Amino acid sequence: MSYSAKIGPSILSSDLSCLGSECVRMMECGADYLHLDVMDGHFVPNITFGHPMVECLRKTVGQDPFFDMHMMVSRPEQWVKPMAAAGASQYTFHLETTTNPGNLIKEIRESGMKVGLAIKPGTTVEELAPWANHIDMALVMTVEPGFGGQKFMEDMMPKVTWLRNQFPSLDIEVDGGVGPDSIHKCAEAGANMIVSGSAVIGSDDPRSVIALLRTVVAEAIQKRSLDR
Repeated sequence: MSYSAKIGPSILSSDLSCLGSECVRMMECGADYLHLDVMDGHFVPNITFGHPMVECLRKTVGQDPFFDMHMMVSRPEQWVKPMAAAGASQYTFHLETTTNPGNLIKEIRESGMKVGLAIKPGTTVEELAPWANHIDMALVMTVEPGFGGQKFMEDMMPKVTWLRNQFPSLDIEVDGGVGPDSIHKCAEAGANMIVSGSAVIGSDDPRSVIALLRTVVAEAIQKRSLDR
């Protein structure tokens, strides 16, 4: 088992007028990576930011922080090269947005980024399965993408469990409504990459929340390795 517990604050929950310093603050509070939500107003109703913002953030935070780009866009092919040039580390696209995932995966790899593949709540995990050995990370959305602050959908956990059983070493990320109240369910199901927005960034003590989330996930990983 080669996966580990990683916590990625969703920076869209932060004060967007000082995004650079918020990213630095999250890394200083112990974040393992940063989760950046790109929305185009088509695939999801909201519009957020694009590659120029990512380029500015990369200059601000330096080369070390891992940028996980969650591309909630209807034409993910269009932004691979611009995001790579801007300093993105991983390009996570939605399975629902392309008819040729294989081609897109190849393109992302060739541009020097890691590959993430996301599914919305209405998409079955079996649809993702054929690509699981070709990607670095699977993202199981635990809310409908497009808005922050939604309630965690516990009924998505069987997808995570199924993926963990079928692909034991795959990085599995959950995103949406995840915080101290729901982390145990995510960890027990087998998620190891945890996106948390308001629960971390809105907290008076983000460092403690990040540490708590990581501890719960790490303990579940350890338990799973002992149970095998």
